[in-house]
Amino acid sequence: MQYFLGVDVGGTKTHALLADENGEIVGFGHAGPGNYEMVGVEGLAQALLGSTRQAVAQAGITMSQIAGAGFGIAGYDWPSEREITLQAIAALGLTCPLSVHNDAVLGLAAGAKAGWGVNISSGTSNNCYGRDASGNEGRITGAGMIFGEFGGALEIVVKAVQSVNYAWIRRGPQTALSQKFMELTHTSTPAHAMEELATGRVEINPAWAPEVFAVAAAGDPVAVEVITWAGTELSELACAVIRQIGVKDEAFDLVLSGSLFKMGDMLIDPVVETVHALAPGAHAIPLDVPQVAGAVFLGMEAAEVLYQEIFEILKSNLKQATN
Repeated sequence: MQYFLGVDVGGTKTHALLADENGEIVGFGHAGPGNYEMVGVEGLAQALLGSTRQAVAQAGITMSQIAGAGFGIAGYDWPSEREITLQAIAALGLTCPLSVHNDAVLGLAAGAKAGWGVNISSGTSNNCYGRDASGNEGRITGAGMIFGEFGGALEIVVKAVQSVNYAWIRRGPQTALSQKFMELTHTSTPAHAMEELATGRVEINPAWAPEVFAVAAAGDPVAVEVITWAGTELSELACAVIRQIGVKDEAFDLVLSGSLFKMGDMLIDPVVETVHALAPGAHAIPLDVPQVAGAVFLGMEAAEVLYQEIFEILKSNLKQATN
């Protein structure tokens, strides 16, 4: 029996999954954040070790029995970061073929059965990655606001704070977001809320994004505009990647991964509408399994195993295990 390891390393958690060649889940492990930009290379190594050792122990196998391993690692964005990333992975002592990527690649691998298409990720921040049928890749920086890449939780909260400020200084319309951010910052006036945020006594928190969605769902026009803006921005990232890999006239899977897409059509609709204006053959697939499934598929690909045969089996098993 062959076993395949997948590891999804993020800014808040790390998941490791072991599956056999039939798509059966045999081990799972978890650890804290592993983005080396946040926790250092040693922190990345510890996250990898902690999660993988749990999965291996649960499976009752040894590292030497792993036939292929795939890794999606937040913070691994550029070729210059490959060496330190591989150094951290080396702590596992694996001897099998490896496939090592930024974590944005995992959504595509987990959602697109053919192994190619475009993945938009909207979580704490945002990312976008694409691959055509020949393996040519397209991407964005994944570095967020400083490079004009918007649409994740952090960017949504910042945009909402700007709207509250505009309402306070009478540059923009009044909004129910003002009351919401007074609650979130434990303040009594919009001015006080802005003071606390401006001085850093209260830090802007990406975890506030669902509150912005809630205000929008209640019908506040300004909050609705914030969410629509985020969806449009995400779609523009996808359109950029679609142009890079030249698939605008083809039918392909457009995978929507990350926690914010679970908020539903309010974010998804503007994404699909804008992408379809450029690439009408894009088929939107909200990812309904953890991205770590994609890491397992990458591990199988590294070992030259045709994972398409167990694609739906592993995903079905993963859904049952996480429900």
